[in-house]
Amino acid sequence: MESTDPYTAPAEPVTGIGVDTAVRRVRAHLDAVELPFATPTAEADRAERERTRHQIDDYVLPRLDSLDAPLLAVVGGSTGAGKSTLVNALVGHEVSRSSALRPTTRQPLLLHHPDDAHWFTGPRVLPDLARVTVHRTEAAGPVEPDSGAMDTVALVAEPFLPAGIAIVDAPDIDSVADANRALSRQLLEAADLWIFTTTAHRYADAVPWELLDQAAARDITVAVVLGRVPDGAEKDIEPDLRRMLTAHGLPDARIHVIPETRFDERGLLPDEHVAGLRTWLTALGEDAQARGAVARRTVDGVLAQLAGRVEQIAEAERAQQETAARLAAIVADATEHAAETVHRSTSDGTLLRGEVLARWQDFVGTGEFFRGLETAIGRVRDRVGALVRGRPAPPEEVEDALETGLHAVLVESAASAAEQIERRWRAEPAGRVLVTGRDLGSLPADTSDRAAALVRDWQSDVLALIQEEGEGRRTRARLAAFGVNGAAVALMVISFASTGGLIGLEVGIAGGTAVVGQKLLESIFGEDAVRRMARSASELLDERVRALLEDVLGGRFLPLLSLERGPEETAALRGLVPVLRHGVDAGLDGPVEPTRTQEPAAPAADRPADRTEDEEQTR
Repeated sequence: MESTDPYTAPAEPVTGIGVDTAVRRVRAHLDAVELPFATPTAEADRAERERTRHQIDDYVLPRLDSLDAPLLAVVGGSTGAGKSTLVNALVGHEVSRSSALRPTTRQPLLLHHPDDAHWFTGPRVLPDLARVTVHRTEAAGPVEPDSGAMDTVALVAEPFLPAGIAIVDAPDIDSVADANRALSRQLLEAADLWIFTTTAHRYADAVPWELLDQAAARDITVAVVLGRVPDGAEKDIEPDLRRMLTAHGLPDARIHVIPETRFDERGLLPDEHVAGLRTWLTALGEDAQARGAVARRTVDGVLAQLAGRVEQIAEAERAQQETAARLAAIVADATEHAAETVHRSTSDGTLLRGEVLARWQDFVGTGEFFRGLETAIGRVRDRVGALVRGRPAPPEEVEDALETGLHAVLVESAASAAEQIERRWRAEPAGRVLVTGRDLGSLPADTSDRAAALVRDWQSDVLALIQEEGEGRRTRARLAAFGVNGAAVALMVISFASTGGLIGLEVGIAGGTAVVGQKLLESIFGEDAVRRMARSASELLDERVRALLEDVLGGRFLPLLSLERGPEETAALRGLVPVLRHGVDAGLDGPVEPTRTQEPAAPAADRPADRTEDEEQTR
């Protein structure tokens, strides 16, 4: 039997849409997701949501919109791994200035062929970074952390780069500055391929491998530049690095070794040490089909990773929704308890004591009635009429006393419920965060006025019941002898007398005064009509009380539990996962030009170890 629980029911896969439409729906969904409650994974979930938004904006949508756009190769690595040195060597002059200070706070640098400028001057990639154009002869170097440069990307038109390939020099992945690390990861997630720099002494460090694990998850093309390798040490280091790459899911990663060497007269690495890498990048840039293959491979890997992230976010939403439902249930439970408290107080005779009892006795002349209860009903009615016509107290005084008592019960029950909700919320991690700094245990300032208005409205309800029941000619005559207001007061009194509706003669409440009211109304309307009116009066009061409590308490607490996305929307989000997992083959809304093909062969020095010429050509 299928689950009907909205939080656990399986999502129906979405059909009939392309992968780019699915991605856009995910992106729109993420804009509305707040994840406000302190669940055990909330902090990690919020970070994952932001990473996913950046991944969609920085890479997925731009790449799906233009599979034929230049490839973005991001040069990343640890502090001092030689990123800037490598970039400078690839373009043949200093364009990215390194610093003796470690770690260096850097403005990201994007180098592209002049013919490819239109791909990068707009917000197609890295849309939240402003563009700053830097001439190729003006080296970009260290910047002050508070200069605002971390919010910009410097564009450099570099004719020595092949068209079809752009290179980004990213900040250090292990920087002590949070903004540096975050930007570095953002840039790496916007890449079509990674050029990862490390050294013979640091290639086994943990931080780089965390990011390389992400590269494996994305199935991205990776080239590892192993620098500062002592003469002869590559025979031991390169196989060990290959072993680690394979163990981390990157068996096809290229390894490019740069030995320990001196800079040439230009202050650059000797050209022969980067010639192989440059040749590979040039071949890739010149082959549109090869670029398309790399782009498809990477985008399919990213879409698979995105599918996993969407499932994680959907699970985070489910946890948020269940948290909201649990806290809302506390509000509902306290509201129900308060409503039951008021119902008991208005049906067991509790209110027919004290001031109410005194005013009622003044109104009906209780002693006279008790002495005459054994007489005929008509005689009782006549004597009541005589007494009322000369009554010492009007029915309004009884109404006022009832209003005061009922008002006190209402406000006290609401206040007790608010305190209980606040106390129980504090016992929940998410609820504790919500109540901190707020005085939720106290009632809104207008609660007393609203309770008073409720009592008056209910008294009007009771008066309307009396008037409706007294429409008949005979009943109208009987009612005239006692008065509509007097009958309404009597109905209020007997409606407060028993949880079962009316009481019998054998059950006395507050000295038997409710019995007097019961017999009095029966003499006018008949027993069945009185029972029906008493039941209606009680139900009308319960409805008004419940509505007020739900409004007061719910209005106090429930707005803090609002979520933009409910279980149905979360199920719809899960339904997009199969489309994402199918990748580009699921189809795009627009035409797709590039097709899958082989990547250009790497120079022999750059090929993965243990790979033959035939294997490399068929890869």
